[in-house]
Amino acid sequence: MVAEKSTEKNNITDIDVLAPTQEVIKEALEKLGYSSEMYDLLKEPLRMMTVKIPVRMDNGQVKVFTGYRAQHNDAVGPTKGGIRFHPNVNENEVKALSIWMSLKCGIVDLPYGGGKGGIICDPREMSFRELEALSRGYVRAISQIVGPTKDIPAPDVFTNSQIMAWMMDEYSRMDEFNSPGFITGKPLVLGGSHGRETATAKGVTIVIGEAAKRKGIELKGARVVIQGFGNAGSFLAKFMHEAGAKVIGISDAYGALHDPNGLDIEYLLDRRDSYGTVTKLFENTISNKELLELDCDILVPAAIENQITKENANDIKAKIVVEAANGPTTLEATKILTERGILLVPDVLASAGGVTVSYFEWVQNNQGYYWTEQEVEDRLEKVMVQSFANIYETSVNRNVNMRLAAYMVGVRKMAEASHFRGWV
Repeated sequence: MVAEKSTEKNNITDIDVLAPTQEVIKEALEKLGYSSEMYDLLKEPLRMMTVKIPVRMDNGQVKVFTGYRAQHNDAVGPTKGGIRFHPNVNENEVKALSIWMSLKCGIVDLPYGGGKGGIICDPREMSFRELEALSRGYVRAISQIVGPTKDIPAPDVFTNSQIMAWMMDEYSRMDEFNSPGFITGKPLVLGGSHGRETATAKGVTIVIGEAAKRKGIELKGARVVIQGFGNAGSFLAKFMHEAGAKVIGISDAYGALHDPNGLDIEYLLDRRDSYGTVTKLFENTISNKELLELDCDILVPAAIENQITKENANDIKAKIVVEAANGPTTLEATKILTERGILLVPDVLASAGGVTVSYFEWVQNNQGYYWTEQEVEDRLEKVMVQSFANIYETSVNRNVNMRLAAYMVGVRKMAEASHFRGWV
């Protein structure tokens, strides 16, 4: 299976990602002059569905899986967000991720609210047939609350275009109508969009370029460290290499590689397995902690949550930190990095390329007219450049860090829509 994000071991069950998200949402709304009632509306999803999915396994036994679907806010339009298959999926994580999706949609000005789904499972230990049964069972379980005009799923951790295809087929069978717009991240032959697989990494690449301009760093020859070598991290390494940057460090679930003269990215991409791991092939590896603290120009956490904390924030030597992963930097670390003059580009902006091209896919499905890869890339670049400039200017003009600026921009649209609807 090809993961949308990195496949590093996720200890999120021990991490509260919802409370810090709510804290910044509250501060952003206060800065914008909204009431406490608006915070009460937006601090949690409007809907949270928990489902049980029985699957007959290859050994003949029935295993019951737990799945979730959160719909944060649909004041602007249908909710949108990925589905992750991971053993450490939990309710609070899915809630927080749906809020982050709302913020991303607001930042890039899409007619969506945020949604998110997950199933507690380990797809690495499941057969192709078991995964198909689980995918179809999940769609049947959540079918009442999803659809092209209600809630549109997409790939995420450990899910890919094949799983999206199974889910679309199951929904189309139930709906008795071909519904390509029900889900995004599909194969091209089933109504997928050019550029969807690389969208997150392309978006990160574009904002890295914009951040480098603001810091006066020439991208050609810049030293880049990428934590995580899954879908986003591996494509990002490729794009950075093609842009002339020196990728001096990468990591996966088993360790990290470092070469001050630049790693052979083409060699690593050629030997990377479907789970984004490659370091097992090497003897001279370093730890993830050492990787994050390497002397570099640009550091990109593209793995899992809470990698840069108050414990190591003072040891970060990068001039720019760009969050390709969800929530890799804690609030305390954000404050430390900002005070040290490090430009932090937050996840809700940096990784918004994925949902942007998912929107493009949905639009193409709805109109029945499909764009070329170049058209998709040109539209994505325009959206990401404009979104970065908007947040950077908000940060400067309001004298707030980039994360708070991003939350202010991201929350404004759904707060306004909720107000106009008369909800608050």
